[in-house]
Amino acid sequence: MIERLMTNSTPFDLSPEQAGALDLLRSGENVFLTGGAGSGKSFLIRQYMKEIDTKELPILASTGAAAVLLGGRTFHSFFGLGIMDGGPDATYERASKDNKLMARLRKVEGVIIDEISMIPGQALMIAEALSQRARESKLPWGGMRIIAVGDFAQLPPVTQTGNRDWAFINGVWEQTGFQTAMLSHNQRVSDNLFLDVLSDVRHGLSTPRVREFLNEHIQTHDPDHPGTRLFPRKINAENFNQMKLKELNEEEVTIDSIYFGSEKHIEILMKSAPVPVKLVLKLGCRVMFLQNDPQKRWVNGTRGVVTDIADDKIIVKKDGGREVQVDKTQFALQDAEGNVMASVIQFPLTLAYATTIHKSQGATLDDLWCDLSNLWEPGHAYVALSRLRNAEGLHLIGWNPRSIIVDPKVLEFYKKLEG
Repeated sequence: MIERLMTNSTPFDLSPEQAGALDLLRSGENVFLTGGAGSGKSFLIRQYMKEIDTKELPILASTGAAAVLLGGRTFHSFFGLGIMDGGPDATYERASKDNKLMARLRKVEGVIIDEISMIPGQALMIAEALSQRARESKLPWGGMRIIAVGDFAQLPPVTQTGNRDWAFINGVWEQTGFQTAMLSHNQRVSDNLFLDVLSDVRHGLSTPRVREFLNEHIQTHDPDHPGTRLFPRKINAENFNQMKLKELNEEEVTIDSIYFGSEKHIEILMKSAPVPVKLVLKLGCRVMFLQNDPQKRWVNGTRGVVTDIADDKIIVKKDGGREVQVDKTQFALQDAEGNVMASVIQFPLTLAYATTIHKSQGATLDDLWCDLSNLWEPGHAYVALSRLRNAEGLHLIGWNPRSIIVDPKVLEFYKKLEG
């Protein structure tokens, strides 16, 4: 039985699994929406957000860059946590004296937390204590509704100490009483062997089929191949993009980003916006789209070649598709109250020769080159490989079993959930 979901008069087919998850989101319960890469978590949340008042149930991102892309606020700013200097007690004391914060926490029905895997457990704990104080209630989160979205087998929280402060380890996770909506079907990949390999890598297993599969995809790097390069470090991605741009015998066109807002907030936006201060392109250069198009002409990760550049529009010939006109769009930085503090207007494009594994999270690629020899983060290798629709698009420069990492605590957590 497939449910037909009407959004903006366009029907979407939902699988029974997705329909069940959507029902749970509509139920008023605290929900943990999870599943592997490509299982449709973001799609489902976008559909749900069309049905609700986002002032009552705002979406919060784990990082400033994600907040700008989502058109939301960060978890830390919404709950008044700042950079949590001085530790949990000092952060709580400071935030609890903020009258605006207390009023904000009383006003909302709840929050949607995106990319929950990147929110430290300590931050979750303080946020819950502040919610209880603001709402003068000892109920979990003071009776506020919590929807957490993400996959703990992907990127971990950034912590100062060696121990990973996963949200699910903190006592607050259990007290919240989440109902789990698990999406197990990969909407992106249909090749069964590749799905099995991705499942093994997600579980940190270098099985014989993983080794055989990865070895089959090892190739000598061909710098002229059009596939996107994924690097673990930002500097390598930037250098490769500039090298490829220089190779084109065309005139450079520089498009300045236009900023609005206070100097302080513009400075923050410059660091967190997905677009650069100056977008430098040439005719014939390869670009990647940075967001989903409301008219469905492209998605985050769609790639193509620039065929025309004008002041107010760029024409891009999509890989294997048609030419589309790209207009400038606005990316905004919101304060904790949801007011726009700074915004930037620019084309939603970036050079597509290379990007980082972190930045690729959420994108779908048809072709990629990467080196999985020296990764250090849990989930790094899984995020890289799971960007692909099809195993044929995988070009490996190298790999090492030591790069296929999962935190044992994550494995244990999911085993209990699936149990």
